[in-house]
Amino acid sequence: MNKKKLFKLHSWSALVAMIPILVISLTGSIIVFKPEIDAWLMPDSVALTQVAPERQGLDSLIDSIHTQLPGYILGTWEVFDDKQTADAVYVIKQGTFDWFKIYLNPYTGQVLSQPVALDHYLTDWLVELHYTFLLKDAGVFVGLLSAIIMLFLGISGIIIYRQFWKRFFTLRWNKQMRVFFSDFHKMVGITASPVLIILAVTGGYWNLAEFVHEISHTAEEKSFVLQDKRYSDGISFDALNLDAKQRIEGFKLTYLVFPYEPDMNLLFRGWVPTGNALMSDYSSGVSYDPNQGDFIMKWDIRSAGLGAKTLDSFINLHFGTFAGLTSRVLWSVLGGMPLFLSLTGFYLWYGRRVKKNQSKRNRQALSYT
Repeated sequence: MNKKKLFKLHSWSALVAMIPILVISLTGSIIVFKPEIDAWLMPDSVALTQVAPERQGLDSLIDSIHTQLPGYILGTWEVFDDKQTADAVYVIKQGTFDWFKIYLNPYTGQVLSQPVALDHYLTDWLVELHYTFLLKDAGVFVGLLSAIIMLFLGISGIIIYRQFWKRFFTLRWNKQMRVFFSDFHKMVGITASPVLIILAVTGGYWNLAEFVHEISHTAEEKSFVLQDKRYSDGISFDALNLDAKQRIEGFKLTYLVFPYEPDMNLLFRGWVPTGNALMSDYSSGVSYDPNQGDFIMKWDIRSAGLGAKTLDSFINLHFGTFAGLTSRVLWSVLGGMPLFLSLTGFYLWYGRRVKKNQSKRNRQALSYT
């Protein structure tokens, strides 16, 4: 494909996906700082004021949740142990498959908030908008297409403007607005493209995985309701957590998954010391039988292959958490660059279209003289 055709395809692809990409980029730039925003907006629920030297045991906390929230069944549990952040626990209303979110003080066992829909809080609503455009399964597919187009725009932009490095830091301020916008568009695009490509690949992969997961479910599976918990009362979660620590050196629990669908196992996911900043807090884990508590399997990211490590790195790469605040700020700024690219790109496209139409009218006028 020659440069002229690639440029035209680049322009039309950007126009087609401009609104979805703007929604994805702007919401993504905000939710990079979701923990800080949540703590600011919901200090009584998210930020802890009463702490103890140690967290309560999992068995004790589970009993506390059941006592305080009768009629709800545990689904997943995001575990924190920094004496500052409440645990986020996701529960399912008994007799339905409707999910709700609560915050829990793991040091006192107190439920800090009432069960609310998963998109109730502002940042959770932004996450839903970012991921599905509030369109559920259809939105997941739209997000996948948007990620593919964004990937194409990033790669094609680098190809089209590959010689721009020669004037990379030059903006022709004294020229026409069209020339300045052209320079600005190229500069911003080349600068942000590596990050936008990473975001497109990682986000697109998750949308693809979710889309495949949804279409593979039968109508019967989609109508499934949870009547009661799907694990034995005799299981000690503290004992299983201790077992996981013994099976995986340095294991620290960060996420607990209960069997909320048929044929699911108990899953303990967590962090292990790797020395690799790209490995996530959920990189390793152990699964257990939910009826007997028997060990089933484990995985340690330190002994995993390149494919598993690459997929695990998607979490830190997508959210920019691999280098602390510095990378998060950088990801937030560069991830929001499609706003400027859309404005300048549309201005340049519209200017070319007006010029082309004017030239056509001039030719038609000359043909009648």
